[in-house]
Amino acid sequence: MSEHTMTNKILIAYASRTGTTVGVAEAIGKTLAEHGAEVDVRAMKDVSDLSAYTAVIVGSAIQNRQWLPEAMDFIRANRAVLNTMPVAAFLVCMTLAMRRGDYREQVSAWLDPVRALVKPVSVGLFPGALDISKIPSRSDRLKFRLSVLFGVWTEGDHREWGAIRAWANSLPPLLLP
Repeated sequence: MSEHTMTNKILIAYASRTGTTVGVAEAIGKTLAEHGAEVDVRAMKDVSDLSAYTAVIVGSAIQNRQWLPEAMDFIRANRAVLNTMPVAAFLVCMTLAMRRGDYREQVSAWLDPVRALVKPVSVGLFPGALDISKIPSRSDRLKFRLSVLFGVWTEGDHREWGAIRAWANSLPPLLLP
């Protein structure tokens, strides 16, 4: 292996509220590592320097139809550097687990603020998990309980590991030189 290929390091930076997105980020990292990539999986709030990386994957949970505030802050703070390297983006949200209708187009639009700042080479849209006990706000817990009651979605883990792995498997040619 030449010295140049030794430095191909990918950062997977995530923002999560209940841990669901952490699991998705780790699964993406594991899949990329199987392709021989060197990968760091870290919370966005713990990343201050991107100079060690040749590509970055950014991912966030969705709250109120948008990426978490710290995820948008991360993109804004690192925009100049991110625009010099390949970037892939993903989101994790319960809307994709809804039983009726196809919401992919609507959910994809929630990444428009990200796309306005960086140009992702690939975008992953993944259903999340619903554990009502982990939702901090009492009024939000009530809303979720009612929507479960009315059959909008079911509580539990709706993450599609096969789809997550398939997306991660598509990334090496886009991210690695």
